[in-house]
Formats: sequence, C-alpha cells, structure tokens
Amino acid sequence: MRKLAVTQNITLDGSIEMLESWFDPGDTTPDLIEESHRQDAEADALLVGRQTFEDFRGYWPHQTDDQTGVTDYLNTVDKYVVTSTMTDPDWANSTIIPGDSMTDGVAELKRQDGKDIVVTGSITLTHALIEAGLVDEYRLFVYPSVQGRGRRLFPDGYEVPTLDLVEAKSFGNGVALLRYTAK
Repeated sequence: MRKLAVTQNITLDGSIEMLESWFDPGDTTPDLIEESHRQDAEADALLVGRQTFEDFRGYWPHQTDDQTGVTDYLNTVDKYVVTSTMTDPDWANSTIIPGDSMTDGVAELKRQDGKDIVVTGSITLTHALIEAGLVDEYRLFVYPSVQGRGRRLFPDGYEVPTLDLVEAKSFGNGVALLRYTAK
C-alpha cells in the first residue's frame, strides 16, 4: 500500500494558513531545495483540493526561471484534485476525484502500486483526510515565524494518538523539518 504524506509549511505557532508572508515558494536555500527534490523523488502523486490546485495551476506552469525545480515537478507528476465543482482540470497529468467520494477515491489511490502520495496546502482536504484516518505521515517544514492566527494542521477538537518522530533536521534558512508517522 502506498503512503499518504501530508507535507505542510507551518509556523512556530502552528498555523498552516498563510495570512502573512512567512513562506516563499521561490526560496532557493540549497539544503532545503535538496530535501524537496529528495521527497519529490519518493512521490509520484500529488493530492490537493480545488483551491490549492487552481492556485498552483495559475502560478507554477507559467514560471520561466524557476530555480527550485517545483515547476518541472508539478508539470510532470500525477495530480489528483478533490472537487465537487470542477469538471476539467486543464493541466497535464491531472485527474479529478469527486468530492462526494473523496474517502473512497483516496483509499483506492493508496491501494494502487506506486510511490508516496503527497498532500500539501489544501487545509479543508487535509482536515478531512486526518479525520478519515488516511494519513500515514506528517512532514512539517516549520518556519521561524509566529503569525498569531490562521487555521491549524489538525481540525479543532481532533485528538491524534501519539505520533512517532522519524526525522528532524534544520536548513540554512532557519526552517526545520519534522517528520512523524501515525501509530
């Protein structure tokens, strides 16, 4: 079975919603880029909600001098968008998973042969996946910033059993990666 990994950028105070400019998608810190490429090589599917998909589709394919490699990765990886409203994703290698059958669709993706499935952004979808018990790993890129507000990684009132820390590392720009697996 494939692993579903939630990969999120998060502030020190736990916000994954970017209300301030604490995250730069064009950050070219060498060791951070190296980690990003390592994780990309272990994944062959990106799962996102409609809003994140539209944000990505409106930005990344149009970058002409992307030093991060994100454009190349996103243009070639299999993308799955959970939506109840979109009928044509209009981006190569993109497939719609109907919102009303999200749990079954994601569970089927996990049963297929392949590498990791990565979820990023997509706060509403991330919350639904957590509540459905479909998340196998959390990859948190913790930014040295305090936003003081914004939606959190875990839904309000949701309790998670103990997580196992499997990796912790820091990068030249002050960001730390914390990887946890669900027990």
